[in-house]
Amino acid sequence: MKTATTVCGKCGAKISDDATGQLCPACLLETGLSLFDEEPVAGVVDPGRDEGGQVPERKKAMQAAGILSDFGDYELLEEIGRGGQGVVYCAHQKSLNRTVALKLLGLGPWTTETHLKRFRREAEAAASLQHPGIVPIYEVGERDGQCYFSMQFVEGGQLDEVVRREPMPIRRALELIVKVAGTVHYAHEHGILHRDIKPGNILLDKNGEPHLTDSALARLVEAESTVRGMLEVFGTPSYMSPEQAAGETAKLSKATDVYGLGAVLYQLLTGQPPFAGGTTYETIKLVLDTEPRQPRLLNPKIDRDLNTICLKCLEKDPKRRYSSALALVEDLEHWLKHEPIRAHRTGIFARGRKWVRRKPAVIAVITLSLALGTAIAWNIWKSEFIRHPVTNGVAVLPFENLSRDPDNAYLAEGIQDEIITRLAGIAGLRVISRSSTQHYQSKPRDLHEIAKQLGVTNILEGSFQKTADQVRVNVQLINTHTDSHLWADTYDRKLTDILGVESDIAKEVADALQVKLSPTYSQALASAQTRDAEAYDLFLRGEYAFHQAESRETAEAFDRADGFYRQALARDPNFAEAAAELARSRLYRHWEVSPLAPAKLEEVKRIIDRALAVAPNSPNAHLALGSFFYWGHRQYDMALTEFNRTLELQPNNALARKYRAGVYRRRGEWEHSLADFQAAQELDPRDSQIPTTIGVTYLALRQWKDAERSALRALAIDPHDVTAAVTLLRARLNATGDVDSTRRTVDRFPEAIKSLTETRYGAGGDVAGLTGVWAYLDVIERRFTEAFQEFEKAVVNDELTHLTQLAGRAALHVLAGQPEAAKSAGKEALPLLEARLRERPDDNIAMTELSWVYLALGRNADALRLSRQAADSLPIEKDVVSGPYFQNGLAQIEARTGAPEEAIKRLRRLLSIPAGTEVSIARLKVDPVWNPIRDRPDFQQLLSGPEQIGPNK
Repeated sequence: MKTATTVCGKCGAKISDDATGQLCPACLLETGLSLFDEEPVAGVVDPGRDEGGQVPERKKAMQAAGILSDFGDYELLEEIGRGGQGVVYCAHQKSLNRTVALKLLGLGPWTTETHLKRFRREAEAAASLQHPGIVPIYEVGERDGQCYFSMQFVEGGQLDEVVRREPMPIRRALELIVKVAGTVHYAHEHGILHRDIKPGNILLDKNGEPHLTDSALARLVEAESTVRGMLEVFGTPSYMSPEQAAGETAKLSKATDVYGLGAVLYQLLTGQPPFAGGTTYETIKLVLDTEPRQPRLLNPKIDRDLNTICLKCLEKDPKRRYSSALALVEDLEHWLKHEPIRAHRTGIFARGRKWVRRKPAVIAVITLSLALGTAIAWNIWKSEFIRHPVTNGVAVLPFENLSRDPDNAYLAEGIQDEIITRLAGIAGLRVISRSSTQHYQSKPRDLHEIAKQLGVTNILEGSFQKTADQVRVNVQLINTHTDSHLWADTYDRKLTDILGVESDIAKEVADALQVKLSPTYSQALASAQTRDAEAYDLFLRGEYAFHQAESRETAEAFDRADGFYRQALARDPNFAEAAAELARSRLYRHWEVSPLAPAKLEEVKRIIDRALAVAPNSPNAHLALGSFFYWGHRQYDMALTEFNRTLELQPNNALARKYRAGVYRRRGEWEHSLADFQAAQELDPRDSQIPTTIGVTYLALRQWKDAERSALRALAIDPHDVTAAVTLLRARLNATGDVDSTRRTVDRFPEAIKSLTETRYGAGGDVAGLTGVWAYLDVIERRFTEAFQEFEKAVVNDELTHLTQLAGRAALHVLAGQPEAAKSAGKEALPLLEARLRERPDDNIAMTELSWVYLALGRNADALRLSRQAADSLPIEKDVVSGPYFQNGLAQIEARTGAPEEAIKRLRRLLSIPAGTEVSIARLKVDPVWNPIRDRPDFQQLLSGPEQIGPNK
């Protein structure tokens, strides 16, 4: 019997008449993927939408489908949600005179009877669930071939809407996930999987309690036959388990929903989902092929146990996840009670278990080496804080937020920060910086151990509670050597009177520790920053957002902080501290994230000038001005003047110490720089960036063992500090040229570190900076296939990193001797990099990148010209830290464009100064970038000559 044919309703291709949904297989796949695209939340007007938030074409589709203002007993009021399997409306049920949420299934041409049948069965099963955490279903029915069900209308908001307005504190996020996971466990016990757990399907009522919805997407745990040819993938890509993304419906289990819970937890902790590609296809590919970034890399407040819990939920293999939602609940409750968790770390070590069983003797040696290395690193770190105890030192731990509203976390953190700021100005009292104390929880169990780690005797801890317009602050000062309370007090104030509490506490702490305040500082403590309580509240919100932006390093996070500061200044234009912090936020973004245009930098200068005009003795304003001279224009003398003034006003300002050390280092005053870094470390012993920077400094000085020691100390503080890991790797590679030894170092690092690009962390002036140090290890061994594989693993998070990757790919092909592939990669990168330079003509990293692209295209003269321009833009005399990167990069281009004498002359100079980050004799011997000049007698003479070790004498 001949099969009837028809045409695909999308592309016009001929298909069999019995094809599912009247679409050809290709369009069916494309349509299936498009089903996952998220629609905007109702009420948010985006471009292309009308005033009601609707796309005009959608309205036409609704009208064509016969959906008007009435649907039987229901009057449709507005669309409030849309996904792959249906549309949700806020509706009025006329017969019972109540407002409900009404879900209708399928408005597209691909709707089939199979969809309707499954919808009825699953909706009826979900309606049987009775749980306070599940939105109850009132009615399930069908009207004119259209399936629907009505459910309770929850007055509140979707979880993703709530956290988009303001990030959720960690403890509150975990308490919420515990409740949602408990609800999921209940559903599992009644034979139902949800399969689409995401923030948009978690509703928070007016009391902040979570309710799980979209249960029509649930699926009975019992097996169900699938429709042949139909794409059986349900869910939302960013929160979808790998087995869902692969369409393996037979493998869906309770672990699928555990993955969804972990994905939501990941977003609450880090501010972003575990995977998010530019398109649905790219996201699904990420879900299937890559590991999520370590949450601790995105939010330093996340400790190792919580990091482990989150990643265990997101294991690719369902068997490695928690066995049930209840098991996840139990581990989260252990964490909340400060008890040991049951989850074990997986990932790189778990994946190697089969290899371990095959080679037990080898793994025993490696395990012993790793344990020894870890013990050495721990002892190095630990000894730093015990060696120089300071009896009158004090650390202010995070305040416990006792308020019912978790959104008051910014107030609790703000009060702690302000107390630290005021104490930091007391001469003769060592005060630990906030960036170190934030690593501890409020009310920890072992104060003595914390004090020992921080190198202090005294701990100030407290709690904060806000009820209506009343605020209560409890504080107690504890001597951890004697386990005695030196002082305690309770402050009950109206919210509008909270401004002076921090100063009062600082005075009491000074009295209890018998530290005499100077008359000038006593007067400074008594003076108010602002008398506008709302301006002060906005300022504290800005500080909270600024701290988050420093860890996330995204433009959006800094915009949020800047917005609060500007609102505070709008209420009180003379609020000097708000102006100073706004300037610091802008400058931090300029230096670490994306450069500001010259006009924007001058705007920052005007903000600082206004702050100093109002408060000439503001430490933060002088710190901001020093940062402007340093980061904005590399005017080192003026920057030093401002940092010195900051330290006169606030002797315990760790940032001023760090920044002054940085200025000394860029001027080549190595001893002064190291002394200031060490002093900053005394004030901020848990900030891994300080020993990392000390390690980079020793690396430049070719003091390899000192560099290793500092990098190990940083990794003992934060095992996921990518710059510390790269410093350790470079120290070993540049000292010996032994790639095998260096690889053993790399194998100890977490996969999350190895997936990060290193370029924008500083070494962006030469070819290794373009490819990343991990891939370049393969380049040195001439293993170019492996180098490309490693190179493509790098996570690309922004436009600048994308440009670096394009240039790096072209450079790798050049080094591999693949001219045609190099030209192809160069053509792809050329227009984007040239556009970047037109936009930012001073971007010397882009100049280096483009010079390698020109080299790939055979435009040697252009490559040499642009590389010289990059080196000239930042000469060594102006910056002894970054200048050598670009000189080395220029030498590499000269070696490959017919200027060997100039390249060797340049290398000889780099070997005679502190430039060991990239240039060492051991590295020159093995690096293939120098192959074009390797056989020259003058290059060989260079390899047998001396190299500068330590500071110039």
